[in-house]
Amino acid sequence: MSIRVKICGITSVADARYAVQAGADLIGLNFYPQSPRTVSETTAQEIRAVLPDHVWCVGVFVNAARTRIAALVESLDLDAIQFHGDEDATALEGWSAQTIQAVRVQQDESLSGLSAFSGLAELVARSQADYVLLDTYRPGRYGGTGKTFAWEEAASLPIPFLARTILAGGLTPENVAEAVRTVRPWAIDVASGVEFAPGRKDVEKLHTFIHNAKTAG
Repeated sequence: MSIRVKICGITSVADARYAVQAGADLIGLNFYPQSPRTVSETTAQEIRAVLPDHVWCVGVFVNAARTRIAALVESLDLDAIQFHGDEDATALEGWSAQTIQAVRVQQDESLSGLSAFSGLAELVARSQADYVLLDTYRPGRYGGTGKTFAWEEAASLPIPFLARTILAGGLTPENVAEAVRTVRPWAIDVASGVEFAPGRKDVEKLHTFIHNAKTAG
């Protein structure tokens, strides 16, 4: 099976349809109020309504109240919850939807810091995330940096870990094939790399990105 592609920061029904037509496997809806890609619940419901059953609808949250997340999981029938802030292990417990935890990787540090997670088996056993999303660290930013990190270090992680890893951070139509071949993650995630403005997707970039990702290697 080819790699899965998550298109994040979708803000309109039209862009959701374009992404699905291009072959997206996961659609990310951002509920972080300070993000230029944030969506209202009304818009999110309209987008959710056009997604086919095989495409995951992922809610992206940053240090949000549990009651807020639970309400959106129910009203939108979210397939997955992405925790993209500073949430602790307790925040990830007790959800019926799949959970994704973002780990922001600093340019000057090794991914050996991920040893705190000690692999997928322990992650799941401790009721932490089902998937881990590797993103680029930037002070004061929770994603959407448009910057890459050292993919070679991610590639050195154990295969069982990579089988539940989502690679993000600075991916574009031009570099995504190399990223896929280098890391071999479960999925890749893109937002700014396929936009002509924050929250506005470029149809040509969407098609090229997904094609290059799924045909890599």
